[in-house]
Amino acid sequence: MKTKMIISGLALILLVSCNSSVRENKDAYQPKPYVELTHPEWSKNATIYEVNIRQYTPEGTFRAFESHLPRLKAMGVDILWLMPVHPIGEKNRKGTLGSYYSVKDYRAVNPEFGTMDDLKSLVKKAHDMGFHVILDWVANHSAWDNNLVTEHPEWYTRSLDGNFQPTPWYDWDDIIDFDYNQPGLRKYMTEALKYWVKEADIDGFRCDVAGFIPVDFWDNARRELEEIKPVFMLAEWEDRDMVKNAFDMVYSWSLWGKMKEATTGGKGAGALIEYMAHDVSTFPENGYRMIFTDNHDKNSWEGTQFTNFGKGLETCMVLSTVVNGMPLVYSGQEAGLDRPLKFFEKDTIVWKNHPFAGIYTKLFDLKHLNKALWNGQWGGTMVRVYNDQQDKVVSFYREKEGNKVLAAFNFSDKPVAVTLKTKHETGSYTDLFSGKQVEIKGEDLLQLKPWGYAVYSIEK
Repeated sequence: MKTKMIISGLALILLVSCNSSVRENKDAYQPKPYVELTHPEWSKNATIYEVNIRQYTPEGTFRAFESHLPRLKAMGVDILWLMPVHPIGEKNRKGTLGSYYSVKDYRAVNPEFGTMDDLKSLVKKAHDMGFHVILDWVANHSAWDNNLVTEHPEWYTRSLDGNFQPTPWYDWDDIIDFDYNQPGLRKYMTEALKYWVKEADIDGFRCDVAGFIPVDFWDNARRELEEIKPVFMLAEWEDRDMVKNAFDMVYSWSLWGKMKEATTGGKGAGALIEYMAHDVSTFPENGYRMIFTDNHDKNSWEGTQFTNFGKGLETCMVLSTVVNGMPLVYSGQEAGLDRPLKFFEKDTIVWKNHPFAGIYTKLFDLKHLNKALWNGQWGGTMVRVYNDQQDKVVSFYREKEGNKVLAAFNFSDKPVAVTLKTKHETGSYTDLFSGKQVEIKGEDLLQLKPWGYAVYSIEK
């Protein structure tokens, strides 16, 4: 009897084990969201604006920039990204004023821009007006005369001859490269990030060349920052691994390149289709991508918004707001900035009234109101609307909770009569730019001017 009881007990253990294994296997087949972090709720329909403090006003200060806040608020800007605010290295400096990205002190403010109190004043005023403020953060490298060079020389990589070196393979001679195999550096940099959130009430960071730094560093930094308050993190990188635990948003360098190919590159709408397909099928649903026609890198080193996109610039501006992603405006774009701003010298933006400001205002209003255009899982998937001019016209549809956007873009220098295959997208829409009602019935014919576009919407 005792033997039978032992055998029965073993059988029961095996049965429980098998059932547990079955449950585990079933769990293994359940789809799981790739993005595990939680975005700040306020980012769900946000837009972003890059602030070049040095060039923004003749004074080039935080206090002087404050006067532009009402205009930016009226335009529909939500997140202010301040280019690096730290003191700039003097040793091996490039140009007269040097690069913002050569950081001499991670816990200080560049005196050319003002004081810490001036920065706090700007952040408070921005918060009072409903903005959120993120700082540009340069974690990959420091200036040659940063105190860390003498206090912790072991925190830097070395060349084969044992000397400090710029980031390998780059001509960034005004900086030297950090070594993230050093736990002490990781702790220091994390504490420095936390310092700005605690001391200046900063809402997050745009992280320079984020992919040059191990993702596990960013994962931990995000966790520690979140213990203080919800933050928004933007990576200057494009890989999906960044949005799992560390970053709310990554760059979409590839869409910028595809839009250039489609316009001044002469390749037409076909250049964009592969990007759209990859965005829908490979990018995590709840990850954000930052979409832009200009930023400080493109403007200073690769030409202006006008030279890069030619007569198709407005087409790309509009596309950049209605595709999946968060639209960026760089300082001066809304005023028709038509020259590369000097990077190492003073080069004040010329502010003037320009039609681009009105275009951005209309687009950002739509972004805020229409859930189809919201960010990540809050927004609607881009669904291709086929048409009979596929080589010239990109057309797509987005919908979320009854909110709809139907958009078409002529990426050619000829007028186009295009028929949209819209049997699934019927309804009574409003034309964003004319305000007129447009009835979409299926097999709809649109007349688009050279480089023309149409954006129709329904808000619930």
